[in-house]
This record gives sequence, structure tokens and C-alpha cells, in this order.
Amino acid sequence: MERRRGSVLTLPKDCPAFPGLAMLGRIQSERQTIKGTVSNGVHYVALSRKMSPLKMMETIRAEWSVENNLHWPLDVVFHEDDARTRKNHAPANLSYIRRMALDILKAHPDPRSPARKMNLARWKTEFLYDLFTHMR
Repeated sequence: MERRRGSVLTLPKDCPAFPGLAMLGRIQSERQTIKGTVSNGVHYVALSRKMSPLKMMETIRAEWSVENNLHWPLDVVFHEDDARTRKNHAPANLSYIRRMALDILKAHPDPRSPARKMNLARWKTEFLYDLFTHMR
């Protein structure tokens, strides 16, 4: 179970002049695990436009959904953070290829995780071919 409370603050008069800074935000979170362990956290954010506390929390949550739904699978399944490609256009090209491969794995109707599907494609050529038949 998780509980979050957000608050926003207009910039004080003595605040340093950061370009584009409109407001400051604070999110307090309290998490309770199934075992009953409680952990608390506070996150501060700099906002480039004025918004309500609810809108701020929705925006921050949407930003983390990108991290959780795209960047995390790319790192776990394809070990993207370990890639050492540095020259010319190779990093961008390999990034596109990884995203396309992740899309292919997610498009397949099998309920297994992308990592499991990738291993299955390595082991069984039929499954590899089956992945490509479900591309959109």
C-alpha cells in the first residue's frame, strides 16, 4: 500500500533566478509492505510551469511510467546500460534496434515476459519465426 501527498510552493522572493523555474514541489510518500514494514520518503522537484499539487503528482507519475515501461526493460532484457558502443552513429542505431526488438517481443500474444520470450527465441527457431509473424 502506498500513500502520497503533494504540495507546491510559489518561488520565494530570495530564490536564485534559475531560467524557466516556476514553482517548487514536494512529494511525501509512505509505503507499507505486505509484511507490515513502513518506509517514508520525500522527493523535491523543480517545476517549469505552475500547476496544482494533483497535476504535479500526475506529471511525475507519468514520467516514471516511461522509466518503468521503456528504460527498465531495455536495461534488464538487453543490458543497454552495459553497452560500450561510442563511435559515430552506432549508439543511436543500436538503441533503435533494441527498441524495435522490444516492441516485437511485447507484440507477441504469449503472456511471458520479454526476457523469457527472448530466451525462448534463442533456444527455439520456430518461436523466433513466430515472433515475426505477430508484428504490426
